[in-house]
Amino acid sequence: MEFRRLGRSGLNISEISYGNWLTHGSQVEEDQATACVRAALDAGITTFDTADVYANTKAEEVLGRALKGERRESLEVFTKVFWPTGPGGPNDKGLGRKHISESINGSLKRLRTDYVDLYQAHRFDRTVPLEETMLAFADLVRQGKVLYIGVSEWNAEQIARGAELARELKVPFISNQPQYSMLWRVIESQVVPTSEREGISQIVWSPIAQGVLTGKYLPGQPVPEGSRATDATGSKFIQRFMSDDVLEKVQRLKPLAEEAGLSLAQLAVAWVLQNPNVASAIIGASRPEQVHENVKAAGVKLEAELLEKIDAVLGDAVETDPRMTVTP
Repeated sequence: MEFRRLGRSGLNISEISYGNWLTHGSQVEEDQATACVRAALDAGITTFDTADVYANTKAEEVLGRALKGERRESLEVFTKVFWPTGPGGPNDKGLGRKHISESINGSLKRLRTDYVDLYQAHRFDRTVPLEETMLAFADLVRQGKVLYIGVSEWNAEQIARGAELARELKVPFISNQPQYSMLWRVIESQVVPTSEREGISQIVWSPIAQGVLTGKYLPGQPVPEGSRATDATGSKFIQRFMSDDVLEKVQRLKPLAEEAGLSLAQLAVAWVLQNPNVASAIIGASRPEQVHENVKAAGVKLEAELLEKIDAVLGDAVETDPRMTVTP
Protein backbone atom coordinates (compact mmCIF):
# COMPACT_ATOMS: atom_id res chain seq x y z
CA MET A 1 0.00 0.00 0.00
CA GLU A 2 1.11 3.54 -0.73
CA PHE A 3 0.00 6.69 1.06
CA ARG A 4 -0.82 10.24 0.01
CA ARG A 5 -1.30 13.50 1.84
CA LEU A 6 -4.93 14.61 2.08
CA GLY A 7 -5.17 18.17 0.82
CA ARG A 8 -2.80 20.77 2.18
CA SER A 9 -2.57 18.97 5.52
CA GLY A 10 -0.30 16.66 7.45
CA LEU A 11 -2.74 13.72 7.26
CA ASN A 12 -1.54 10.68 5.34
CA ILE A 13 -4.18 8.25 4.06
CA SER A 14 -3.96 4.98 2.15
CA GLU A 15 -4.37 5.62 -1.57
CA ILE A 16 -6.99 2.90 -1.58
CA SER A 17 -9.56 3.22 1.17
CA TYR A 18 -12.37 0.91 2.25
CA GLY A 19 -15.98 2.12 2.19
CA ASN A 20 -19.13 0.39 3.36
CA TRP A 21 -21.94 2.06 1.43
CA LEU A 22 -24.54 -0.53 0.32
CA THR A 23 -22.77 -3.41 2.03
CA HIS A 24 -22.43 -3.31 5.82
CA GLY A 25 -25.75 -3.52 7.61
CA SER A 26 -27.69 -4.22 4.41
CA GLN A 27 -26.36 -6.41 1.57
CA VAL A 28 -23.72 -8.31 3.53
CA GLU A 29 -24.02 -10.35 6.73
CA GLU A 30 -21.89 -9.04 9.59
CA ASP A 31 -19.44 -11.95 9.63
CA GLN A 32 -18.72 -11.37 5.94
CA ALA A 33 -18.48 -7.61 6.45
CA THR A 34 -15.93 -8.16 9.24
CA ALA A 35 -13.96 -10.50 6.99
CA CYS A 36 -13.81 -7.76 4.34
CA VAL A 37 -12.53 -5.24 6.89
CA ARG A 38 -9.89 -7.75 8.04
CA ALA A 39 -8.86 -8.25 4.41
CA ALA A 40 -8.53 -4.48 4.00
CA LEU A 41 -6.35 -4.22 7.09
CA ASP A 42 -4.21 -7.17 5.96
CA ALA A 43 -3.73 -5.44 2.60
CA GLY A 44 -2.38 -2.31 4.30
CA ILE A 45 -5.52 -0.17 4.05
CA THR A 46 -5.70 2.20 7.00
CA THR A 47 -8.47 4.51 5.79
CA PHE A 48 -12.13 3.60 6.32
CA ASP A 49 -15.06 5.64 5.03
CA THR A 50 -18.69 5.41 6.13
CA ALA A 51 -21.70 7.69 6.81
CA ASP A 52 -24.48 7.90 9.35
CA VAL A 53 -27.12 7.36 6.63
CA TYR A 54 -25.64 4.11 5.31
CA ALA A 55 -28.13 1.37 6.23
CA ASN A 56 -29.75 4.02 8.47
CA THR A 57 -26.81 4.11 10.92
CA LYS A 58 -26.19 0.31 10.94
CA ALA A 59 -23.13 0.58 8.69
CA GLU A 60 -21.32 2.70 11.28
CA GLU A 61 -22.16 0.15 13.97
CA VAL A 62 -20.82 -2.74 11.90
CA LEU A 63 -17.60 -0.87 11.09
CA GLY A 64 -17.13 0.08 14.73
CA ARG A 65 -17.39 -3.54 15.79
CA ALA A 66 -15.17 -4.74 12.93
CA LEU A 67 -12.37 -2.35 13.94
CA LYS A 68 -12.60 -3.18 17.64
CA GLY A 69 -9.19 -4.00 19.06
CA GLU A 70 -7.25 -2.17 16.36
CA ARG A 71 -4.83 0.56 17.42
CA ARG A 72 -6.93 3.69 16.88
CA GLU A 73 -3.91 5.87 16.10
CA SER A 74 -3.06 3.60 13.16
CA LEU A 75 -6.40 4.19 11.43
CA GLU A 76 -8.11 7.06 9.64
CA VAL A 77 -11.87 6.83 10.19
CA PHE A 78 -14.16 9.04 8.11
CA THR A 79 -17.91 9.59 8.34
CA LYS A 80 -20.51 12.03 7.02
CA VAL A 81 -23.60 14.04 7.93
CA PHE A 82 -26.53 15.45 5.94
CA TRP A 83 -29.12 12.87 4.95
CA PRO A 84 -32.08 11.97 7.20
CA THR A 85 -31.49 9.59 10.08
CA GLY A 86 -33.68 8.63 13.01
CA PRO A 87 -37.49 8.84 12.97
CA GLY A 88 -37.54 11.71 10.47
CA GLY A 89 -38.12 14.72 12.71
CA PRO A 90 -37.68 18.24 11.33
CA ASN A 91 -34.06 18.45 12.57
CA ASP A 92 -33.05 14.88 11.66
CA LYS A 93 -31.40 16.00 8.41
CA GLY A 94 -29.37 18.74 6.78
CA LEU A 95 -26.43 20.86 7.88
CA GLY A 96 -27.99 22.95 10.60
CA ARG A 97 -26.07 23.31 13.86
CA LYS A 98 -28.45 21.10 15.84
CA HIS A 99 -28.33 18.18 13.41
CA ILE A 100 -24.53 18.36 13.01
CA SER A 101 -23.93 18.52 16.77
CA GLU A 102 -26.23 15.61 17.52
CA SER A 103 -25.14 13.51 14.54
CA ILE A 104 -21.46 13.50 15.45
CA ASN A 105 -22.28 12.21 18.92
CA GLY A 106 -24.30 9.36 17.44
CA SER A 107 -21.57 8.53 14.94
CA LEU A 108 -18.84 8.46 17.60
CA LYS A 109 -20.91 6.11 19.74
CA ARG A 110 -21.63 3.75 16.85
CA LEU A 111 -18.01 3.81 15.63
CA ARG A 112 -16.72 3.22 19.19
CA THR A 113 -14.25 6.08 19.04
CA ASP A 114 -13.67 9.42 20.72
CA TYR A 115 -13.03 11.25 17.44
CA VAL A 116 -13.18 10.88 13.67
CA ASP A 117 -10.25 11.87 11.50
CA LEU A 118 -12.49 13.44 8.85
CA TYR A 119 -16.10 14.63 9.16
CA GLN A 120 -17.76 15.35 5.83
CA ALA A 121 -20.81 17.32 4.74
CA HIS A 122 -22.49 14.62 2.67
CA ARG A 123 -24.08 17.20 0.34
CA PHE A 124 -24.44 20.99 0.18
CA ASP A 125 -27.42 22.30 2.14
CA ARG A 126 -29.09 25.19 0.32
CA THR A 127 -31.58 25.68 3.18
CA VAL A 128 -29.01 26.59 5.86
CA PRO A 129 -26.56 29.53 5.89
CA LEU A 130 -23.13 28.19 5.04
CA GLU A 131 -21.72 30.30 7.89
CA GLU A 132 -23.80 28.27 10.37
CA THR A 133 -22.63 24.97 8.93
CA MET A 134 -18.96 25.89 8.92
CA LEU A 135 -19.10 27.31 12.44
CA ALA A 136 -20.70 24.09 13.69
CA PHE A 137 -17.89 22.09 12.07
CA ALA A 138 -15.30 24.46 13.54
CA ASP A 139 -16.69 23.91 17.01
CA LEU A 140 -16.40 20.13 16.60
CA VAL A 141 -12.75 20.55 15.63
CA ARG A 142 -12.10 22.68 18.70
CA GLN A 143 -13.90 20.15 20.90
CA GLY A 144 -11.58 17.40 19.61
CA LYS A 145 -14.40 15.29 18.16
CA VAL A 146 -13.21 15.93 14.60
CA LEU A 147 -9.65 16.43 13.35
CA TYR A 148 -10.37 17.62 9.80
CA ILE A 149 -13.44 18.52 7.79
CA GLY A 150 -14.44 17.74 4.23
CA VAL A 151 -17.41 17.66 1.91
CA SER A 152 -18.98 15.32 -0.62
CA GLU A 153 -20.36 16.19 -4.06
CA TRP A 154 -20.00 19.96 -3.69
CA ASN A 155 -19.51 21.90 -6.89
CA ALA A 156 -16.60 24.26 -7.50
CA GLU A 157 -18.42 27.40 -6.33
CA GLN A 158 -19.58 25.72 -3.11
CA ILE A 159 -16.07 24.42 -2.39
CA ALA A 160 -14.60 27.90 -2.87
CA ARG A 161 -17.16 29.47 -0.53
CA GLY A 162 -16.57 26.82 2.11
CA ALA A 163 -12.81 27.18 1.86
CA GLU A 164 -13.03 30.94 2.34
CA LEU A 165 -15.05 30.52 5.54
CA ALA A 166 -12.75 27.75 6.73
CA ARG A 167 -9.78 30.10 6.46
CA GLU A 168 -11.60 32.74 8.46
CA LEU A 169 -12.48 30.18 11.14
CA LYS A 170 -9.01 28.60 10.98
CA VAL A 171 -10.48 25.16 10.32
CA PRO A 172 -8.67 22.45 8.32
CA PHE A 173 -10.98 21.95 5.32
CA ILE A 174 -9.05 19.43 3.22
CA SER A 175 -11.23 17.13 1.10
CA ASN A 176 -14.09 16.57 -1.30
CA GLN A 177 -15.64 13.17 -1.96
CA PRO A 178 -17.07 12.99 -5.50
CA GLN A 179 -18.00 10.22 -7.86
CA TYR A 180 -15.13 9.74 -10.32
CA SER A 181 -14.24 7.04 -12.82
CA MET A 182 -13.19 6.52 -16.43
CA LEU A 183 -16.86 6.95 -17.34
CA TRP A 184 -17.73 9.80 -14.94
CA ARG A 185 -15.31 12.74 -15.14
CA VAL A 186 -17.51 15.68 -14.22
CA ILE A 187 -15.05 16.99 -11.60
CA GLU A 188 -12.15 17.50 -13.98
CA SER A 189 -12.95 20.88 -15.53
CA GLN A 190 -14.02 22.90 -12.46
CA VAL A 191 -13.94 21.00 -9.15
CA VAL A 192 -10.35 19.77 -9.47
CA PRO A 193 -8.79 23.15 -10.42
CA THR A 194 -10.71 24.88 -7.60
CA SER A 195 -9.69 22.18 -5.14
CA GLU A 196 -6.03 22.43 -6.14
CA ARG A 197 -6.14 26.16 -5.56
CA GLU A 198 -7.80 25.73 -2.14
CA GLY A 199 -5.56 22.92 -0.90
CA ILE A 200 -8.24 20.24 -1.12
CA SER A 201 -7.89 16.64 -2.35
CA GLN A 202 -10.47 14.27 -3.81
CA ILE A 203 -11.41 11.02 -2.08
CA VAL A 204 -13.32 9.40 -4.90
CA TRP A 205 -16.21 6.97 -4.74
CA SER A 206 -17.33 4.49 -7.40
CA PRO A 207 -13.99 4.26 -9.26
CA ILE A 208 -15.34 1.07 -10.86
CA ALA A 209 -18.62 2.81 -11.88
CA GLN A 210 -20.79 0.70 -9.59
CA GLY A 211 -19.16 -2.47 -10.93
CA VAL A 212 -19.65 -1.67 -14.63
CA LEU A 213 -15.87 -1.31 -15.09
CA THR A 214 -15.30 -4.88 -13.93
CA GLY A 215 -16.75 -5.97 -17.27
CA LYS A 216 -19.27 -8.32 -15.63
CA TYR A 217 -22.26 -6.62 -17.24
CA LEU A 218 -22.56 -7.76 -20.86
CA PRO A 219 -24.44 -5.93 -23.62
CA GLY A 220 -27.76 -7.56 -24.42
CA GLN A 221 -27.51 -9.96 -21.47
CA PRO A 222 -29.49 -10.10 -18.19
CA VAL A 223 -27.66 -8.61 -15.20
CA PRO A 224 -26.08 -11.16 -12.83
CA GLU A 225 -28.25 -12.17 -9.89
CA GLY A 226 -27.32 -10.34 -6.68
CA SER A 227 -25.20 -7.73 -8.48
CA ARG A 228 -25.25 -3.99 -7.78
CA ALA A 229 -27.66 -3.49 -10.70
CA THR A 230 -30.31 -5.48 -8.82
CA ASP A 231 -29.97 -3.53 -5.56
CA ALA A 232 -32.78 -1.03 -4.96
CA THR A 233 -30.41 1.77 -3.86
CA GLY A 234 -27.38 1.04 -6.01
CA SER A 235 -29.34 0.48 -9.23
CA LYS A 236 -30.36 4.12 -9.54
CA PHE A 237 -26.67 5.11 -9.77
CA ILE A 238 -25.68 2.34 -12.16
CA GLN A 239 -28.44 2.74 -14.73
CA ARG A 240 -26.70 5.62 -16.50
CA PHE A 241 -23.89 3.20 -17.43
CA MET A 242 -26.05 0.24 -18.48
CA SER A 243 -26.74 1.01 -22.14
CA ASP A 244 -25.46 -1.55 -24.63
CA ASP A 245 -23.24 1.12 -26.21
CA VAL A 246 -21.41 1.80 -22.94
CA LEU A 247 -21.18 -1.89 -22.03
CA GLU A 248 -19.74 -2.74 -25.45
CA LYS A 249 -17.04 -0.08 -25.04
CA VAL A 250 -16.18 -1.39 -21.56
CA GLN A 251 -15.66 -4.86 -23.04
CA ARG A 252 -13.18 -3.31 -25.49
CA LEU A 253 -11.09 -2.14 -22.53
CA LYS A 254 -10.25 -5.71 -21.53
CA PRO A 255 -7.33 -6.11 -23.97
CA LEU A 256 -5.89 -2.82 -22.71
CA ALA A 257 -6.06 -4.07 -19.11
CA GLU A 258 -4.38 -7.33 -20.13
CA GLU A 259 -1.69 -5.33 -21.92
CA ALA A 260 -0.98 -3.57 -18.61
CA GLY A 261 -1.01 -6.84 -16.67
CA LEU A 262 -4.13 -5.82 -14.76
CA SER A 263 -7.71 -6.95 -14.41
CA LEU A 264 -10.29 -4.50 -15.72
CA ALA A 265 -11.26 -3.54 -12.16
CA GLN A 266 -7.62 -2.92 -11.25
CA LEU A 267 -7.19 -0.77 -14.34
CA ALA A 268 -10.24 1.29 -13.34
CA VAL A 269 -8.95 1.91 -9.82
CA ALA A 270 -5.44 2.67 -11.05
CA TRP A 271 -6.89 5.09 -13.62
CA VAL A 272 -8.44 7.41 -11.01
CA LEU A 273 -5.21 7.36 -9.00
CA GLN A 274 -3.33 8.84 -11.96
CA ASN A 275 -5.03 12.16 -11.20
CA PRO A 276 -2.64 13.97 -8.81
CA ASN A 277 -5.55 15.67 -7.03
CA VAL A 278 -6.98 12.28 -6.03
CA ALA A 279 -5.68 11.24 -2.61
CA SER A 280 -7.58 7.97 -2.37
CA ALA A 281 -10.00 5.73 -4.23
CA ILE A 282 -12.76 4.14 -2.15
CA ILE A 283 -13.44 0.48 -2.81
CA GLY A 284 -16.31 -1.53 -1.40
CA ALA A 285 -16.57 -5.28 -1.17
CA SER A 286 -19.03 -8.03 -0.39
CA ARG A 287 -16.27 -10.68 -0.35
CA PRO A 288 -12.66 -10.51 0.95
CA GLU A 289 -11.28 -11.63 -2.41
CA GLN A 290 -12.65 -8.45 -3.97
CA VAL A 291 -10.51 -6.43 -1.57
CA HIS A 292 -7.41 -8.46 -2.39
CA GLU A 293 -8.12 -8.00 -6.10
CA ASN A 294 -8.62 -4.23 -6.06
CA VAL A 295 -5.71 -3.28 -3.79
CA LYS A 296 -3.35 -4.48 -6.49
CA ALA A 297 -4.06 -1.17 -8.21
CA ALA A 298 -2.04 0.63 -5.52
CA GLY A 299 1.18 2.12 -6.79
CA VAL A 300 0.45 1.31 -10.44
CA LYS A 301 1.73 3.83 -13.00
CA LEU A 302 -0.22 3.90 -16.27
CA GLU A 303 1.68 5.09 -19.33
CA ALA A 304 0.39 8.09 -21.29
CA GLU A 305 -0.11 5.93 -24.39
CA LEU A 306 -2.40 3.59 -22.47
CA LEU A 307 -4.43 6.51 -21.11
CA GLU A 308 -4.87 7.79 -24.65
CA LYS A 309 -6.06 4.37 -25.82
CA ILE A 310 -8.62 4.27 -23.00
CA ASP A 311 -9.97 7.67 -24.04
CA ALA A 312 -10.18 6.55 -27.66
CA VAL A 313 -12.16 3.40 -26.75
CA LEU A 314 -14.64 5.13 -24.44
CA GLY A 315 -15.17 8.18 -26.64
CA ASP A 316 -18.56 9.80 -26.10
CA ALA A 317 -19.50 7.29 -23.37
CA VAL A 318 -17.63 9.55 -20.93
CA GLU A 319 -19.68 12.12 -18.97
CA THR A 320 -17.77 15.39 -18.46
CA ASP A 321 -20.49 17.99 -17.87
CA PRO A 322 -19.68 19.75 -14.53
CA ARG A 323 -23.40 20.48 -14.07
CA MET A 324 -23.87 16.77 -13.39
CA THR A 325 -22.25 17.11 -9.96
CA VAL A 326 -24.79 15.62 -7.56
CA THR A 327 -26.62 18.20 -5.46
CA PRO A 328 -29.99 17.84 -3.70
